[in-house]
Amino acid sequence: MVTLKNRLSFFVILCTLVFSIEANIGEFDEVWRTRATQANKNAKESYNPHPEKVAANLNKHVHRSEEGSNSTRRDLHKYNGPCVATNPIDRCWRCDPHWAKNRQKLADCVLGFGHHTTGGKGGKIYIVTDPGDNDMVNPKPGTLRHAVIQPGPLWIIFAHHMVIKLNQELIMTGDKTIDARGQQVHITGGASLMLQYINNVIIHGLHIHDIKSGNGGLIRDSINHYGFRTRSDGDGISIFGSTNIWIDHVSMSNCDDGLIDAVQASTAITISNCHFTHHNDVMLFGASDSYKQDAILQITLAFNHFGQGLIQRMPRVRWGFVHAVNNDYTHWIMYAIGGSQHPTILSQGNRFIAPPNPNAKEVTKRDYSPESVWKNWVWRSQGDLMMNGAFFVESGNRNHKFMTGPDMIHPRAGSDAGRLTRFSGSLNCIEGKPC
Repeated sequence: MVTLKNRLSFFVILCTLVFSIEANIGEFDEVWRTRATQANKNAKESYNPHPEKVAANLNKHVHRSEEGSNSTRRDLHKYNGPCVATNPIDRCWRCDPHWAKNRQKLADCVLGFGHHTTGGKGGKIYIVTDPGDNDMVNPKPGTLRHAVIQPGPLWIIFAHHMVIKLNQELIMTGDKTIDARGQQVHITGGASLMLQYINNVIIHGLHIHDIKSGNGGLIRDSINHYGFRTRSDGDGISIFGSTNIWIDHVSMSNCDDGLIDAVQASTAITISNCHFTHHNDVMLFGASDSYKQDAILQITLAFNHFGQGLIQRMPRVRWGFVHAVNNDYTHWIMYAIGGSQHPTILSQGNRFIAPPNPNAKEVTKRDYSPESVWKNWVWRSQGDLMMNGAFFVESGNRNHKFMTGPDMIHPRAGSDAGRLTRFSGSLNCIEGKPC
């Protein structure tokens, strides 16, 4: 006999499934169905069956960039190295005084799971001249909203400093780079950036803060399609069913929901050189304990500074694999790294400085699972520096291939994290000079 309780449970499950597939899409029409199908194909093609090799390759590049520099012995207040760059991603481009004439070289610099990301490389330069965002259906040429819906590869830069208040979420198309180098560009006071069912995006150099939920409505999502969107949730950057994403040198704080969310089988993502401050739920990777497709999720967090006023989720992970390497965790209120539904977390060469609260010294937090379950999740710490009483509760196989396999390369020590992240966040680049 089907009871009312069973019917209600089925209805809740059905609503959750529909929301997870169609988040913020008011009409899941043929265009969106096609994009979702292609996104699923992209995710399967981008998934790396040997994540330990990706982690080892990044560590190898860090060691190589340090060879001969003697940089660990320098006084950071009197930095006099050959280039004002302290990690291999930055050393790839920041030493070049002609970076502004060769902007697309940036696409050659990404490491980690997002290493195949090229963004708008090979495409034309699009210069944003107008900070306005007044027409959601027919965006004005010269605005950021007009730029991100254009077809094909595009490298988007800014004519001058600007503050952009997005009236509704900014829905991007693939093969795009948003490159704010040389200008101070703030996305603030309005809606978020939405990367939904797309592939191959670089976001670099923005300030993203004080993002609000959008009311929804008719919004153009490509030059030949627009549709009704429901209310957005106020993330700084939402990555939804998207692959090959690189977020670098972005400063983020104080959004209505998360700073960065990656959900719905998103994968092949690198988040590097970013500075995060003043926020509660910082990052959510995998939105639901019931959405098993997020097992494909693979994300690298490298050279980021988790700074003042942060509370939790740096990140919180479900199902997938996260390599957190050489980040500087100088503040948290509740915990730094959390998860549920047996995610795999490899923490290497990070610095964790615990808060004064004696009840918040633990770096890690497992949600909604007893120890008899989470003891089998692979959460490993290698080369991390624990300060002010911080401690990382490991779990899983101590002899896992991530730790002892032939491809494993040890990270730079956590004592180097402060230096490797020294230039995190949006940079003040000046044309004609090394950045």
